[in-house]
Amino acid sequence: MQNQNVLLLDSDSNTRAALFRLLDSQSFHVISVSSISELSSMMDRLKSIDVLVGKRVLSDGKIHQALRVMKSENPNLKTFILTDNAEPTDLLALKREGVNECYEAPFQLPVIVSDILRDLGMTQTNQGQQVMPNQNVSIYDRFAFDDIIGRSPEITAVLELVEKVADSDSTVLIMGESGTGKELIAKALHYNSLRNNQSLVPVNCGAIPSELLESELFGHIKGAFTGAINNRLGRFQMADNGTLFLDEIGDMPITLQVKLLRVLQDQMVEPVGSHKMEKVNVRLIAATNVDLEKQVEEGRFREDLFYRLNVIPIRIPALRERKADIPLLAQHFISKFNREKNRSVAGIAPDAMEQLMRYPWPGNIRELENLMERMSVMVGEGVIQLADLPPRYLNQKTKTIQAANPSSLIGEEGIDFNSVVDDFENKLILQALQKTGWNRNQAAKLLRLNRTTLVEKIKKKGLVAEEAHA
Repeated sequence: MQNQNVLLLDSDSNTRAALFRLLDSQSFHVISVSSISELSSMMDRLKSIDVLVGKRVLSDGKIHQALRVMKSENPNLKTFILTDNAEPTDLLALKREGVNECYEAPFQLPVIVSDILRDLGMTQTNQGQQVMPNQNVSIYDRFAFDDIIGRSPEITAVLELVEKVADSDSTVLIMGESGTGKELIAKALHYNSLRNNQSLVPVNCGAIPSELLESELFGHIKGAFTGAINNRLGRFQMADNGTLFLDEIGDMPITLQVKLLRVLQDQMVEPVGSHKMEKVNVRLIAATNVDLEKQVEEGRFREDLFYRLNVIPIRIPALRERKADIPLLAQHFISKFNREKNRSVAGIAPDAMEQLMRYPWPGNIRELENLMERMSVMVGEGVIQLADLPPRYLNQKTKTIQAANPSSLIGEEGIDFNSVVDDFENKLILQALQKTGWNRNQAAKLLRLNRTTLVEKIKKKGLVAEEAHA
């Protein structure tokens, strides 16, 4: 099985030679090139490449452009990048290109080869050199972007905002549906901040009984209430000089919201049962899956606290709003469960992926991850076929829309509003393109859209002419 094609792209001949020997000893078929210009002369061979190992900066440019070309030819390409420095901006750009791992000099080449084998679900042969554990930890782990997968405009905008505000001490409010990855964004904010060598302390406000939440946040002294047999630090004190992450802030009782507001204003906490104030230095990140502005209108959330939290709002798009990322996310989870569960699933068949692209994903990324875990266990090896998918993911047909009579669309069980609207938008765009012979300028005029907006929508939705399917 270990006869897959690896492309080495590095201007350093010594590194190339050393990696060539290591990979060749593991029965890989290795192709070695030294520059982007040399790579451009072998474009017809790119589809056959399974793994790219390349230096971030080459003698004739950076690897980003080559990555885009190779990924367009082979979306399942595994990529491992070597870099002489670890600037977060560069790492984030590489992650958007779907890079699996990134390593910082000095390079532990046996570790890199071991990681390649691991990601491909392979085992190391006896010819290979012994790999020392816990060396050359992925740079992405340091910057906490490892599990934020995606290249769509929607998630790219989020990551750019995270990068921009991470090193400030401003309060951040993360908004998004359950399963969209709000905690991952909170981790990225903390580990890219100036507080990254201090604690990130999480609290799920919806998981702790309301009568215990005050003590959990602010601590208590011995004898404050029945069962308080010792003094206890609260999460604010634990997060001193670090970051406190309050998840599901919308579930916090309104009586406790008053005390939280005072702490945010004064950076002072008063443990339950104590009359002594304690100074804390905490950066707050809050998250919610509910509409806090609506809760303010309904009197269930304090308006002054909302404005105190909403200094920098970050909205995480639902998976149905970034469907272009589904293939990349699915492959990421397949690789993850191949490693964890000793499976060798290669990917997803095109007709099965088409059904997954049409599914509305009410559970968002968490639902996709759970499905890929199930598929990895059940399928075990090879390609996930359409017949392998559970019934709920099948027969995701485009809904017929009668614009003049939308009430006919809604049955007893209701509809997925966003999915129906998305399908209707697809139909309008396709109709305009068909009327104009796929002339984007004319189609944009028919739809009264800017041409760039239309082109971006076509690209995002993956719309193609019917002949392309033939």
